[in-house]
Amino acid sequence: MENALTLTNDMKLVLGLVVFTMAMFLFERIRGDLVALVVLVVLGVTGLIAPEEIFGGFSGNAVMSIIATMILGAGLDRTGALNRLASWLLRRGHGIEQRLMLMTAAIAGLNSSFMQNPSVMALYLPVASRLSSRTGLSLQRLLFPISAAIVMGGALTMVGNSPLILLNDLLVSANNNLPSGMATLEPLRMFAPLPIGVTLLAASLLYFRFYGDKKLKDEAETSVTPARTESYFANTYGIEGDVFELVVSAESPLVGMSLGEAEALHDAPLMLALQTGNDTRLAPPADMRIWVGSVLGVMGPRQQVHDFAQNQFLRMSSRLRHFGDLFNPSRAGISEAVVPPTSKFIGKTAADLRLRKQSGISLLAINRDKKVMRDDVREVPLRAGDMLVFHSIWQDLRQAAESRDFVVVTDYPKGEQRPHKFKIAMSIFAITIVIALTSKLPVSLTLMTGVAGMLLTGVLRMDEAYAAINWKTVFLMAGLIPLGWAMDSSGAAAWVAGHTVERLPEGIPVWALEIAIALLTTAFSLVISHVGATIVMVPMAINLALAAGGNPTAFALIVALSASNNLMTASNPVISMVTGPANYNSRQLWRVGAPLSLIYTLVVVAAVNALFWFNGRAG
Repeated sequence: MENALTLTNDMKLVLGLVVFTMAMFLFERIRGDLVALVVLVVLGVTGLIAPEEIFGGFSGNAVMSIIATMILGAGLDRTGALNRLASWLLRRGHGIEQRLMLMTAAIAGLNSSFMQNPSVMALYLPVASRLSSRTGLSLQRLLFPISAAIVMGGALTMVGNSPLILLNDLLVSANNNLPSGMATLEPLRMFAPLPIGVTLLAASLLYFRFYGDKKLKDEAETSVTPARTESYFANTYGIEGDVFELVVSAESPLVGMSLGEAEALHDAPLMLALQTGNDTRLAPPADMRIWVGSVLGVMGPRQQVHDFAQNQFLRMSSRLRHFGDLFNPSRAGISEAVVPPTSKFIGKTAADLRLRKQSGISLLAINRDKKVMRDDVREVPLRAGDMLVFHSIWQDLRQAAESRDFVVVTDYPKGEQRPHKFKIAMSIFAITIVIALTSKLPVSLTLMTGVAGMLLTGVLRMDEAYAAINWKTVFLMAGLIPLGWAMDSSGAAAWVAGHTVERLPEGIPVWALEIAIALLTTAFSLVISHVGATIVMVPMAINLALAAGGNPTAFALIVALSASNNLMTASNPVISMVTGPANYNSRQLWRVGAPLSLIYTLVVVAAVNALFWFNGRAG
């Protein structure tokens, strides 16, 4: 390897782009999808990737598979499959907390074998909330095992998570630069990693059965067993009291004020509704005016509301004559939602987003890193992982949640489910799996067959399918894929691998190299996301295997699996979605997640080697 490669300008440029990508992801100065777009343009303009190939990532199997899994997941969600699951789990759990926790985690892990991990987590948050409210299990004890199982379950198939979906495209492109006489690398079949995924999922369940659950139990805050009731919101957010109606008299200083100005007054209660003439609004916009005879629907302790009414010349009534229907719990109520890492809300305030005007949702409080913000919440820029407390009509909440800019944690009555399509959806899903198992069709085409079936049978509408696609993920992946190609074609990956092998002690065993590659990929994934880590590390791992006499496909598979091995920080989208609802702090995440990540690495290396050894014997 020593004589093979000198560092060329092309290699320097590619390695520079890798460093730039890592720095941008680490410091988050620019959004991830924009970084990917910049990298894509630079690769095209500098000629590192031919102009006719530069947009190949968008039409690649990997991106098509991602889009298809998102739509299939939305189809299953529409039929209410998850609600049935929650009821089934409660019946089968027989009130035994640990059994319920392990069963829920195991089934979530199986679900994640065909759906994107964040989508599965979004579906399981309300399921966990319902289970928590009906049993003694706190969300702290439920959500970590579920999120870990979702990460592990992603390894059951080649479409369970983004790194595995990417792997086949990267293996195929690596064939263009293999040494002559070397056998080509074959794409892996849909269920190739199944034994590895089963082992990982079993290891995760055993870990929580014998160690993790005890740790979470010790740390769980007894006060937060969220039954999602008034008492929970009172304890956690200080949102308490009853709902009252205040009628505005002619003498009231509120006459002519906007709602926003009235809310800013000293000791004002939460203003949830406003009726002026025939216009009745729950979550009225801040610029809506208050006139003589207007009725305010407010919430707060009786004494506070009474004092406010006296000071502002308002008539107070605890009988809801005007808002009785609006405040009916089956129609409206308080909910919690978490801001996922892909949200367009990040960096914006509720005032910028005009939540009340656009969506009919009042933001009451923000819970960030266990700190509850109640004052001027509409002016606080939102961050990923923030827990938002809303008051809204359930139907408005459901419509707003379709944008996927927030994930509702509270289990609330949803409309527009299609339970009558449940059997059709499950049949289409089963047929898709059978095709994947028995045919030689590409995975992306198999999944798109299932998507077409769901659309034709009305399980999903076309607009709902478009809404299910997370374009940020698509652009991130399609923009960075050519960086992986350039790592290969420029020789940068081979150069890094060659220099690494030169510096290694003589006779180092291949398994030790595999563990090192797995740990390095895990470290990368903490910095540049699991997609970025896969794209940078797979070409290097293949070249390292060639230089050290290992199996290139085995090395590449270890990288793709290790890229998802982040169970300690909120840079993993699944973990970031549960830190708010379960109130985890970073110390808890590291105490419970770090040992599990180490187990993950050892299981992956051992299981991949066992799989290839067995396949070699069978072949």
